[in-house]
Amino acid sequence: MAETYDSAQGPTVPAVPYADPLGDPFLRTRFALPARPATFLRRQRLVDHLDQALRTPLTLLNGPAGAGKTLMAADWAAGLRRPVAWLTAEAEDRQPGVFWAYVLQSLRACGALASDAVAPPADATGVDRRLLAALAAELNDRDRPVVLVLDEYDRVTAPEVAEQLEFVLHHAGRGLHLVLVTRTEPLLPLHRYRAVGELTEIRAAELAFTPEETAALLELHGLSLPVHAARALVDRTRGWAAGLRLFVLAARDSADPELYLKEFEAARSPVADFLLAEVLKGRTEETQDLLLRVSVLERFCPDLANALTLRTDAEPLLAGLCRDNAFVEHLGHSWYQLHPLFGEILRAHLRERLPGLEPELHRRAARWLRSSGFLPEALVHGAAAGDWDFAAGALVDDLAIGQLFTGLRSSDLAELFSRMGPEARSPATDLVRAARDLSRYDLDRGLARLRHAEEGLAEDSPDLAAAQLSCALLEALAARLTGCPPRVEKAAEAADELRQEVPAHLLDKHPELTALLLTHLGSARLWAGRFEDARAVLTTVAGTPGGASTVLPREESMGHLALLDYLNGWLGRAERKALAAVSEAERMGVPQPSGSGIGRLVLAAVAVDRHELGRAQALLDETAQLSSGTRDPVLVAVRSLATARLLLVRGKARAAVEAAGPAVSAAEASPWATSHETLVTSAAHLAEGRPDRAAEVLQGVSGDQSACVAEAAAIQLAAGRPKAAIDLLDSIRPDGRTGPAVTVGVALVRARAAQGEGDTATARRLVAQALLDARRERLRRPFLDAGAWIGPLLATAPLDELAAGWLTPGSPRRGEHPRPESPPSPLVAVELSGRERDVLERLARMMSTEEIAADLYVSVNTVKTHLKSVYRKLAVNRRSDAVRRARDLRLL
Repeated sequence: MAETYDSAQGPTVPAVPYADPLGDPFLRTRFALPARPATFLRRQRLVDHLDQALRTPLTLLNGPAGAGKTLMAADWAAGLRRPVAWLTAEAEDRQPGVFWAYVLQSLRACGALASDAVAPPADATGVDRRLLAALAAELNDRDRPVVLVLDEYDRVTAPEVAEQLEFVLHHAGRGLHLVLVTRTEPLLPLHRYRAVGELTEIRAAELAFTPEETAALLELHGLSLPVHAARALVDRTRGWAAGLRLFVLAARDSADPELYLKEFEAARSPVADFLLAEVLKGRTEETQDLLLRVSVLERFCPDLANALTLRTDAEPLLAGLCRDNAFVEHLGHSWYQLHPLFGEILRAHLRERLPGLEPELHRRAARWLRSSGFLPEALVHGAAAGDWDFAAGALVDDLAIGQLFTGLRSSDLAELFSRMGPEARSPATDLVRAARDLSRYDLDRGLARLRHAEEGLAEDSPDLAAAQLSCALLEALAARLTGCPPRVEKAAEAADELRQEVPAHLLDKHPELTALLLTHLGSARLWAGRFEDARAVLTTVAGTPGGASTVLPREESMGHLALLDYLNGWLGRAERKALAAVSEAERMGVPQPSGSGIGRLVLAAVAVDRHELGRAQALLDETAQLSSGTRDPVLVAVRSLATARLLLVRGKARAAVEAAGPAVSAAEASPWATSHETLVTSAAHLAEGRPDRAAEVLQGVSGDQSACVAEAAAIQLAAGRPKAAIDLLDSIRPDGRTGPAVTVGVALVRARAAQGEGDTATARRLVAQALLDARRERLRRPFLDAGAWIGPLLATAPLDELAAGWLTPGSPRRGEHPRPESPPSPLVAVELSGRERDVLERLARMMSTEEIAADLYVSVNTVKTHLKSVYRKLAVNRRSDAVRRARDLRLL
């Protein structure tokens, strides 16, 4: 025979000289490469992988029906520059004689067998070993290896055929490269080929379309969709080729393809017809029943499947389905999942064939999962069954009610129980409702439901430790939100006793419950002004293990610790802890923004003290949504404090007083919150020219708050009451807990008093001390608020060097480009008006245009007009140059 191979057109099929062993003529269509449709997408990454696979004798293309295996292999084969024998297997090939007759004919069709030395088998049921040896020998003698592609090889199920194929492959040597295209695992000993590196595998995961390939496929079909739509389609189909094509063909005729793909009902589509025909039909009745029942599950194992079918045959059935690539995927450790589209279609089929069974399947699944320790999935199925008493009871009995407040699943749980209707009436459902209400700061409704749950628990069975401990957690939260520290202490004491009655493994399993309780306790103690007691508890929470489950208590505790440092005058420490709090949730992957935002609020307060007003405003804006509607008194107080201070700096005294006022009512007043509110009110009176009233208001400042006392002394001195100021400073007890913000404030007050008495040396020494302490913390605000008396001191050596670069403009640092030289002195003396000098002085203090306007009680436009005039007179066009030029001319 003179068969030829045309590399451009593929194999040239000659006239068929032989019939198969059954006497039927060979079907030439089985030797032809399948035609690729016009919309076929060549995926180069797969072609490249198949090219590389030619280095190994065996290639396995394994994937489910419709994965695109055949077309991809045909496209690759058509481009090869070597002989390719293609054979599409059929059911008759289970007989060895028929199979090998077709294999030989496919090899002849591509010119791989040039002689008649290998005679076709005459018996359909068997093959002479001499035939196989002759075939292997002839292939081994070839100069150019032949590629044999066996498509739909899963139809060849005879073990003897697999043994014979392995014999030929082994003895053909480099003369044969075998490609098996199959849905199932072939009976060949793949582990041996794998161990010696003689096997290339391309499986379903690699065959799946990527989002980019999906977009390209859509383009071929005349559809142009945004990337997110293509990605959503891939997520839904898992990149399944047939599913994508059927989706696209259906969407192409829609007026709004993107909307169609989003709302597409797979259960009523060609996709359903394909999957039901290819996968479900033809299966045994037991297999079909199993698939329909497990379709209600996200994942399943044989024991769980048996609980749904009430049989015991799930294990072999699932293993077989997975082996057959029947859209049942093995997850490892005996767990499986359905392809999402297949599951969607099966659920619709379940409702038609077994109406009313779905809730019962969810109920069975919930109970099996609960007893097996899979609480999250048990809750989902309990909710799907509408069995809210079971779902809420499982959550409470497992001591998991804290997961409604913290962890990666808190929002999912809140959404799940939001569907709970009023018909659910049990102490557990009341507890869950109370937790949801309190998490949204609905105190009235939350407390009412909590009381109702407690009444129900009193009448219930005696084994109630977990439920009562859940009540204690909610009691502590409610008391914290109402600003009642004694009630929080009482709830914490009750929780300590109840923890002794709860199984230790539950407490270990749910560290978030203890972390939440201690956070509420620490926050309440902070509100009460018991700073060191609060610090001890909050430090414990900040170091709590538990990963994502305790992330929000840790974030809140670190934020509260940052607030404690800020209130004690340690800006640097406060900033570091606040930044750690902000990054904690991000590090654990919690969606942002999260938590209460207390860390950002502390950062905003620190930014005000450092005169970084833009940053302070941005941080306050960031937390506006987080803290909206909150009833947490600590959170409200620190937000009020930061906002009021920012408004004061900007000269908005009345707005500052309004912002400082209590936005929520608290059962007990907080000494530090009250003191800071008093300071803002007093400062506002002073700014508006009422020094006497400012001094009177200061009676409300707590003597236990050193930072507040130092600020009150500064106001007293500015109001013309130096003795009262010094008396206040003398009342501060040096205990080592107060930080630089306090010592700087104290030093500046004493310096101003000394300057007023004519003791300039003492004033300079105290200002130098303040500069040294403040420079480490970048604490600018006390100097900017000090008044005009400090300006001349800061302009003298060595104080000017201590202030240069961070408080006042300084010389360029090493490595920086020197600033342009100042222009020459004008021919006539520069004369600035009084208002222009005022503007220039504030410019030297690094105040913004808005801050200068607020400080001088003029409009921003007026300040801009004065600045233009100053720039013109000084022959400069930048702020820094204006300040430097003014110093050169002794105008500052």
